[in-house]
This record gives sequence, structure tokens and C-alpha cells, in this order.
Amino acid sequence: MAIPDFQTIMLPFLKIAEDGKEHSKREAIDNLTSLFKLSEAELRELLPSGKQELFDNRVGWARTYLKKAGLLNTTRRGYFCISERGLELLKQNPSKIDVNLLKQYPEFKEFITYKSDKSNIISKEDEKTTPQESLYNAYQRITEELAKDILQQIKMVSPKNFENIVVDLLVKMGYGGSDKDAARAIGRSGDEGVDGVINQDTLGIDRIYVQAKRWNDKSVGHPDIRDFIGALDFKHAERGIFITTSTFTKEVKENVDRSSKRIILIDGDELAKLMITHKVGVSIEDTFELKKIDMDYFIEE
Repeated sequence: MAIPDFQTIMLPFLKIAEDGKEHSKREAIDNLTSLFKLSEAELRELLPSGKQELFDNRVGWARTYLKKAGLLNTTRRGYFCISERGLELLKQNPSKIDVNLLKQYPEFKEFITYKSDKSNIISKEDEKTTPQESLYNAYQRITEELAKDILQQIKMVSPKNFENIVVDLLVKMGYGGSDKDAARAIGRSGDEGVDGVINQDTLGIDRIYVQAKRWNDKSVGHPDIRDFIGALDFKHAERGIFITTSTFTKEVKENVDRSSKRIILIDGDELAKLMITHKVGVSIEDTFELKKIDMDYFIEE
């Protein structure tokens, strides 16, 4: 089955502590894994940040919400037990525990409300995501819109400016040595694109052939990739990067997979995302740091 949202997890999480004994978060995760019949692949699924397992994160937030509502007590680091309030709730045999149910507790209402303007921090559009997931999802949506804007701008620049953009990106990615070295090797063909060989490293031990097509709608097809592979043979090169502001046909991708050459295909969407990642053509508007408590700091020797 799919990974349950954190609200679905809350009731079975609370029932784990129904015996009144102390339990660990790890024990809860193992029990819930069996209850929801999650596969190894599902357990390995990560948050968009790639720094934590999605299911573990949702279990952690379920515990946090239950604790903020006064249904659980923290006994020591990583351990919890049910509270009297939690036992009282389970005696009512609720069919589920969700945010709306928890709002009956003043401590929880205070938790989900900004003190400054009393606005709810939980998205009305998607209450199934944790605040952390909502933050990552919002970041992804903003990044996707930014990528669309970048690609639109790239398609409007001059051929020479497009060459400069490619040079900047490749250098930021660690190719070509310096801007001067990369620029010297790129843009000699005059085909309103990029056509040249650059250094893979600053010393020039390995070289990479680069070609780019600044096209609006036309996809890169079989003849284009065939010519590119031929150019690699002529240059005695084994590696190549083909960049386009449009897309690659399915045939091109299949031919590249079968080719003995190591060819990287970068379409318009990927080009824009790489520019964001390597800070080419973008500036930082704002910065946020997501912090968590350092429990080791509070442990007395």
C-alpha cells in the first residue's frame, strides 16, 4: 500500500502506547511498518531534500502532533508514553485522529497558530502533508515556475549570448577550466549554437565534445545525434554533452543508450534546472534555515 499520511498514522501510533508503558520511536516505526504493510522500497522513499526517509518523517510528525495535543508525554530522548488525556480519548473509541479532532485541545490550537496574526500554519488545500513536506513542496513549485521562466528567457537570447550561458554553466559545473578557456573552445562553428571541445578538468587531461541547439519547438532528432556521434569519432573523443533548449525524440534517447560513446543529453527543462542549481542567471531572493533541536546539548555530563 502507499505510504500513509501523518494524520492516518496518529491513531495507530497512540494505540501503541495504550498499555501505559514506555515505548521508543524506533519500536513505533517498526510496528507501524507491519501494520501498514510497507515494502522495503516504500521505507526507503525519501523526502524531497533527500536527507530523511518519508515514512520516518511522517511518524515523527504524528508523534509531535499527539504530544502537542497532550495525548503523549516524552519520558526521555526518543521515548514516550501515553497521557491520561490520551487514555481518555482512546476510551471514546475514535474512528480516526486528525487535525480537526486535535483542535479541541487548547495546547494544540496554540501550536498550529501564529502568535502574531493567529493565522493557521496548516494548508487548507493539503492538510495531509506535514509542515516540513509542505515547505519542500512549496519550494519545488517555486523552483519549477522559475525553471519555466528561465527557459523562456534562454529561447529569446541571441546565439552569442546563448554561447555565453553555456560557457558559464559548464565552468560552474567544473568543465572547461576557466571562462576564458571554455569560451575559446566553444562557439566556433557559427551555427547559432555551440560546437567545440572543452577540457573535462582544469589540466585538460580529458576532453569533452559539446554541442548545443537553441531551438524553440523543433526536437533534436536522429540525424542530429548521428552527426554528433560522427563528430566525436572525428575528434577521437569518447564523451559528449548535447544541450538543447527544446527536447530529444524517443529515438535519440534509444540511440544514445545503445551507443558506445558516453553521451549526456540535456534538454530545455534540465538546462534550466542546472542553471538554478549552479546559480547561473539567477540570484538569491531569500534564505531559510530549517533547524532541529540538538538533544546532545542538553545532556548533563
